[in-house]
Amino acid sequence: MIKSKYHHGNLKNTFLTIAFDFVAKEGVEKLTLKILSEATGTSRSAIYSHFKNKDELIGSIIENGFVSFNETMAPILNDKTKPLVDRFYTATRTYIEWAKNNPNLYRLLFGSSYATIRDKVINIKDENSITGFSALRQAIIEGQESGILLKEDSYQQAIIVWSSLHGLSRLIIDDFTGFEDVIEELYMAMFKSLLAGLVSNKIKLISTIPVLNNALKPSS
Repeated sequence: MIKSKYHHGNLKNTFLTIAFDFVAKEGVEKLTLKILSEATGTSRSAIYSHFKNKDELIGSIIENGFVSFNETMAPILNDKTKPLVDRFYTATRTYIEWAKNNPNLYRLLFGSSYATIRDKVINIKDENSITGFSALRQAIIEGQESGILLKEDSYQQAIIVWSSLHGLSRLIIDDFTGFEDVIEELYMAMFKSLLAGLVSNKIKLISTIPVLNNALKPSS
């Protein structure tokens, strides 16, 4: 029996892993406790012994989703061996790619349907948050301290960057735009606009990315 494969000590993680993978593929709306019980050969009461209700399970999925997102974004933004503008460029592209590759998770993490549950497990204002937001804000603060970026409210600046990325990501994953053939141009235009709003000293902008160097050249 499938049930014999699982032990009490790791059953909660097993439930969470199965639920996480299911949501990533099918979406949270289709997730039921029956799916978990059938996949593990356990009863629903076994699930309730680890998660008091479905909302608590979804909260754990959201938390794990942000861990995955943060583990993708934070190393890029924190890598001080590379120029700051290169990190911003790579991180913003990676953000959109993550959304495209994980549309169901992205909608769960950043959508409004489960905002109440999300707010119970995640706080972007926490400097130690696992949302990726803290890494973005710290990179902005680094740029301010080095004289590259404007010394304004780092929280608001991070929100502006994030909201721009979120808007483009949702348009792409929800197939709302019909501009698949010009996504690259739109992304670069958005990035240049974001950079223009953040930069205080263009002379200090250094990049090792050829396409980015071309984008940073003044328009004739």
